[in-house]
Amino acid sequence: MGFGDTAKKIQTLADRAERTYQKINELRDEVEETQTTVIDTSDRVQALENEMAEQRAVLDAVACEVGVDLESVSTEAHITDAEEAAAAADDGGSGGEEPAAGGESGSESDGAPTDDDER
Repeated sequence: MGFGDTAKKIQTLADRAERTYQKINELRDEVEETQTTVIDTSDRVQALENEMAEQRAVLDAVACEVGVDLESVSTEAHITDAEEAAAAADDGGSGGEEPAAGGESGSESDGAPTDDDER
């Protein structure tokens, strides 16, 4: 009788070991896929960053050619974004302040020189 119980225990242990081995192989495959995805994503991000740098250089050259100060344009855009974010935060993020934010940016542009004013 003792041999039958031992055989059952060994079979149970072998079944568990086989399931564990299969699970480890599945996890290994998932990790390899994840690593491949991360590498591919990293390559795409690098390509996009390079393309963005090239576009920025072209934009800088064009802006310089037509006399646009990109720093002031960028600063103005950041200020407008910050004001809209602050208005949304004050409103609890419901977006009820959106028309006022648009009005504020319009009033700013009334006092600030635009590209058309510089020409």
